[in-house]
Amino acid sequence: MVASTSPGSSGEREGWSSRTAFILAAIGSAVGLGNLVRFPAEAGANGGGAFVLFYILCIVLIGLPVLLSETLIGRHGQAAAPESYRKMALESGASKQWEFVASLGVLSAFLVLSFYCVLGGWVLYYVGTFAADLVSSGVTGPAFAGSSFEQVEALFPAMISNGPVTVALNIGFLLITLYFVSRGVSGGIEKVAVYLMPIFFILLVAITVYGAFGGAMGETVSYLFTFEPAKLSADVMLAAIGQAFFSLSLGVAGMVTYGAYVSRETNLAKTSGIIVAADTSVALIAGLCIFPIVFAAGLAPNGGLGLMFQTLPHAFQDIPGGALIGLAFFVMVAFAALTSSVALMEVPSAWVIDRFKVSRLVATLLVTAGALVLGALSALSMGALSGWHPLGFIPLFEGQGMLDTLDTLTGKLTLPIGALLTSIFVGWIAEKRLIDSENGLEGGLHRLWLFLVRWLCPIALAAILIFGIFG
Repeated sequence: MVASTSPGSSGEREGWSSRTAFILAAIGSAVGLGNLVRFPAEAGANGGGAFVLFYILCIVLIGLPVLLSETLIGRHGQAAAPESYRKMALESGASKQWEFVASLGVLSAFLVLSFYCVLGGWVLYYVGTFAADLVSSGVTGPAFAGSSFEQVEALFPAMISNGPVTVALNIGFLLITLYFVSRGVSGGIEKVAVYLMPIFFILLVAITVYGAFGGAMGETVSYLFTFEPAKLSADVMLAAIGQAFFSLSLGVAGMVTYGAYVSRETNLAKTSGIIVAADTSVALIAGLCIFPIVFAAGLAPNGGLGLMFQTLPHAFQDIPGGALIGLAFFVMVAFAALTSSVALMEVPSAWVIDRFKVSRLVATLLVTAGALVLGALSALSMGALSGWHPLGFIPLFEGQGMLDTLDTLTGKLTLPIGALLTSIFVGWIAEKRLIDSENGLEGGLHRLWLFLVRWLCPIALAAILIFGIFG
């Protein structure tokens, strides 16, 4: 791709070297901890095949239209997210204040980055723990030989309550992210996606194959895919809509930012379809990867962070080669977390570059410094600052430490608001001629997409927002 001009300090706007590079980077930004842990647990507990089918419908009818909307705004603007929104708004005869939508996304990306790297640091801790265990247990040995379940389970609370350790892990993960983002689009962001995402997929498939032969695959398939429509209540449907929305990392202006680096020759509709299909496939395969091992160990398929950091390490105790499989699993999770954190850091960094005309290195250092401060507060919220509830006077945040506060603030407020306003902007405000020139759709598909963006997406996103606030 030939770089186009930009108001940035370098005089040129960077671009992806190929369509494949963009697809891998976009998949990497979407695939994260939610795909690997949250979706399988939600599916199994909420109707199995009925939940999966409804989730896929949500991905296609809500997630895909909004993702395409974000990407086309970025490619049209060829700038950081707020400038891209401003450009399309002004060319459509609308107020430039629509850039607020992207500014909210930039803020959201920064806030999510600050606590997401804390979680990434936890993953690094388990990578190191399993690597050390592999040395002592050997390739064929189970994980944590000679340790009781209680001892393995206690690793997680002991780690997150240890302030110096969690802060150091957060700093380490942030610095790794900084290294790749500071090297630019083609020199860093693209490389981390092009090299790590294929390895991620190989590890995901390899562990799934291991589970198929050495785990309880039959029980897993029954748990995930038995069609139980009676369980598909209104609450479960809203959970599926929310999972579809969060799975694609919408609302943080990430695809607007990545879209600005896409060449004019790339068909955004087809590319968005590939990204959504890959993200959904990872979520489905993740269940087939994780639960055979969990069920084979006779454990309950608990959801959330406890599944990853407590249940799975215990499960690896009970299988041959558990030390090796456990290490491979957490390396895979680390790769997924890194590609997501790189995308999150790029959003505010691109804004700083365009807004203040500074170099990429300076911009990424400034973003990292801010994320380090908030990240340290989040890291300590499980230990030394566990009694501090920064927004506890608001019912929505009552009893929440810094990490949970930022998670709630972004997940229940800023992200849904950003995506809702994006669908309104593209569906009702932006000039149709501009939209048609970017989206890569024709005929009936174009009319369907426009209907979804104008009507279904706003209704669904408003439901996520209201449900998140009021329960």
